[in-house]
Amino acid sequence: MRRHRTAAGILLAVGALLTGGLSAATAANAAALEPVSAHSPSAAEQQKAGTFWTADRMRGATPLDLLLTPSAAKTLKAPKPGRKATTIAPTAFPQAGGPWTGGGAVVKTSGRVFFTFQGRTASCSGNAVTSQNSSTIITAGHCVKYQGSWHTNWVFVPAYNNGQAPYGQWTASRTLTTPQWEASEDINYDVGAAVVAPLNGQKLTSVTGGQGIQFNGGYNKQMYDFGFPAASPYDGTKLIYCSGNSSKDFLFSRDHSLGCNMTGGSSGGPWFTGFSETAGTGLQVSVNSFGYAFLPDRMFGPYFGDEAKALYDKAQVS
Repeated sequence: MRRHRTAAGILLAVGALLTGGLSAATAANAAALEPVSAHSPSAAEQQKAGTFWTADRMRGATPLDLLLTPSAAKTLKAPKPGRKATTIAPTAFPQAGGPWTGGGAVVKTSGRVFFTFQGRTASCSGNAVTSQNSSTIITAGHCVKYQGSWHTNWVFVPAYNNGQAPYGQWTASRTLTTPQWEASEDINYDVGAAVVAPLNGQKLTSVTGGQGIQFNGGYNKQMYDFGFPAASPYDGTKLIYCSGNSSKDFLFSRDHSLGCNMTGGSSGGPWFTGFSETAGTGLQVSVNSFGYAFLPDRMFGPYFGDEAKALYDKAQVS
């Protein structure tokens, strides 16, 4: 969870250095060799999720970041032998972003994600993207699976509004993540996706529209970052954004970096390049993922390379 100062990812690095990423060639080979990790809830589980999220439960859901206290900190495994492991613990950052009042497509494509994590109701953010199945959402890897378990009762609520779902609650028929996040929760590949079932005979993006998505687009660009921070001083009722010039993480990851300090619940929210404030459209190139405890006011999001593309390609035909 993490900061235009706007969107905050959920994971914070504490103390030791984050593990370095695989080289581009090694990562591409890994993506080619390793299948995308996926989970398909049963029909009964989907039916339960469709009725589980009442307005009160959505209002009361805790940002995932806040459920992961320092005592629940975990050690990230190195992506390959010889890399140093790192201890991380998610927590909230101070917020200095602002509500999005510009309207446009982003109001409907962005939404809150709700799920059950270790028996507790939790929340993240997500975004609907254009896809072959018209049913694909992009979010963070830890918003679909964390600490070895897939989240349950997973739903996407576009344009969430204080317990209300103006465009419906969309139940996941499948959740997916990268093989690197599946294997070792490597922060460089903290990307997740969900395919949602039709609702009232309609597919997701026929109702909400979908944003474009870009892979291997490079670094150092003007970015707009969105999410639904739900930790103080926010309550998850408003779409918050940050904007500014991004850079590549100069510390220990290969991720994008942006001045932003959203609080918990914004994890998984979209980063756009080429964003039109008038139309509310852009190309999604990352998601809110993490921040360094020793470097406040910066949000970090994974680079959408070949691994993220493989994930998207798998999701859009599921």
